[in-house]
Amino acid sequence: MFPPARKEFISLTLPEQDPRSYNNNKSWRKQSCWRKWKQLSRLQRSLILLLVAFLLICGIATYPNLSEQWKGNEYQHRWALSPVQCTDACHSAVIPALTETSPEEGGRPVAPRKAEKRLEVERTGSRQLGKKRGPPSLKLQKKENVSEVQAGDGLPVHSWRGAMIEADQVTEAPPSAAEIEVVPVQVPGKLTDRQMAVTEAFRHAWGGYKEFAWGHDELKPISKSYSEWFGLGLTLIDALDTMWILGLKEEFEEARRWVSTELSFAKNVDVNLFESTIRILGGLLGTFHLTGDSLFLEKAKDIGSRLMPAFNTPSKIPYSDVNIGRGTAHPPRWTSDSTVAEVTSIQLEFRDLSRLTGDMKYQMAVDDVMKHIHSLGGKHDGLVPMFINTNNGQFSHLGVFTLGARADSYYEYLLKQWIQGGKKESELLEDYLQAIEGVKKNLLRKSEPKKLTFVGELAHNNFSPKMDHLVCFLPGTLALGAHHGLAPDHMELAKALMETCYQMYAQTETGLSPEIVHFNLFPRQGKDVEIKPADKHNLLRPETVESLFYLHRLTGDKKYQDWGWHIFNSFIKYTKVSSGGFTSINNVDSASNPDPRDKMESFFLGETLKYFFLLFSEDFSLVDLDRFVFNTEAHPLPIWPTA
Repeated sequence: MFPPARKEFISLTLPEQDPRSYNNNKSWRKQSCWRKWKQLSRLQRSLILLLVAFLLICGIATYPNLSEQWKGNEYQHRWALSPVQCTDACHSAVIPALTETSPEEGGRPVAPRKAEKRLEVERTGSRQLGKKRGPPSLKLQKKENVSEVQAGDGLPVHSWRGAMIEADQVTEAPPSAAEIEVVPVQVPGKLTDRQMAVTEAFRHAWGGYKEFAWGHDELKPISKSYSEWFGLGLTLIDALDTMWILGLKEEFEEARRWVSTELSFAKNVDVNLFESTIRILGGLLGTFHLTGDSLFLEKAKDIGSRLMPAFNTPSKIPYSDVNIGRGTAHPPRWTSDSTVAEVTSIQLEFRDLSRLTGDMKYQMAVDDVMKHIHSLGGKHDGLVPMFINTNNGQFSHLGVFTLGARADSYYEYLLKQWIQGGKKESELLEDYLQAIEGVKKNLLRKSEPKKLTFVGELAHNNFSPKMDHLVCFLPGTLALGAHHGLAPDHMELAKALMETCYQMYAQTETGLSPEIVHFNLFPRQGKDVEIKPADKHNLLRPETVESLFYLHRLTGDKKYQDWGWHIFNSFIKYTKVSSGGFTSINNVDSASNPDPRDKMESFFLGETLKYFFLLFSEDFSLVDLDRFVFNTEAHPLPIWPTA
């Protein structure tokens, strides 16, 4: 048996103390904090010390930039409150009252959204194949009475590296007429009825943008508001040369004043290298070449230099995103890859910038990309994968080949660079011709029952009858190549594909093409085109209208104008918003409820309506295809004269 349990007691004597009192002396607090610190595990203490050290380093690193930014904001605030400081070099901005709105969600995850626009004032200075069909000599013309925007004394300007430098260090006098070749395009004379209809559509779209989204990136016509992507007035810049070509002088001058007084690239904002190059840099360069106005050249030089950090990679394949205020660049957050189309569709613009400025760094950077890809393995009969790694410079996601999204404009720019450079760069032509043969061999099929020729996709040797609307750039590109002396069968293929692209519109209830179609390969009754529910949207895209323009301009066949007229009227009927602007829609197969998306893309004014206007023109000298080459955003750049 166990002995009975014995009770034990502990005696404890406590000093008398008022329970309401609190000992807050320094010695007690030190002991308490130290006791709590010692109670933490070694891992916890190490993590805390590491975090503190990291925050301290970050604070030291960012302090200079923050201090400069605070100074810059203070200066801008004083400038905004003191309009009397504006000299004759400034133009008053035309800015209607802004509607505060929630930012649009979705889209590409790039720039931060802003609910309100901050007004910022910046004053800155301003091998041949087949028969020969080279461009004529370009005229040298100086634009008279062009106002120049000079840099104000002492006004700090951000360099592309993100450092603050004085204005006189970056402001250069505009090059003389002897140094720059300008190919001015005169505004059109008498317009056709269809051209007048396009002009009215442009005015309607512009009116909505002006009233509800002035100075912002894109109009949301249904909600009468705007959305921001980069916060750089994308729609306005994209539309500049369209207004000039349409002869809309009043609207053009109004937009020019905004560019002169409000457009500033000294912003702490991430921009997509490809999109900002084709829309902003291309838009400014195209407008300069049409007008001879040095303001647009100076702005082009500014944005061009700020985009250059993207090329600071181990492989020289540029990053996708650039902070134009800080002068830093990076890949997307989820990958170290860039898309092949994006890194190979910025060449026309940077080459033109080098030609205008005499600084070859721009052309060398983009030419290095093309030379690298020319010699790169991983291609399939001239076709390239969709992605390329910025660290090692190798193709990634091998075995998938398309002429749609992420690869499309690579093929377009091969031909157009060859044309731009006077048809001398044989590697570009070699890659283009090999790629077209690869398309014929691997991607070309005919649908049922109408035997429509289409371009599908190849994934690990498995063919898919999927075709993006983006692929409809190809008929125009093929026709342009045939015009410049390439094989005649390129034109025949262009005509066949043009019919297909039109049928992508004609076989829907609204007469508008979806974003993606799948073609039927088996004999049966019904339509050649099948549209899946997730692909029924229309974004006001220009590719089919673009190719219709090339086919009409280069063949003279008016059926292409008639096809374009049907498409134009469908846009008017199903996408026009009565209060101003046009909207993309969610369902092209429902005439009763197309379901508007409340967004007017900047390329609707920059490309779609421009190509409609040129398609309906009977004046084939209007933006002559022997003098100009269009970038992938429809901005015209001159063909270099042959020596």
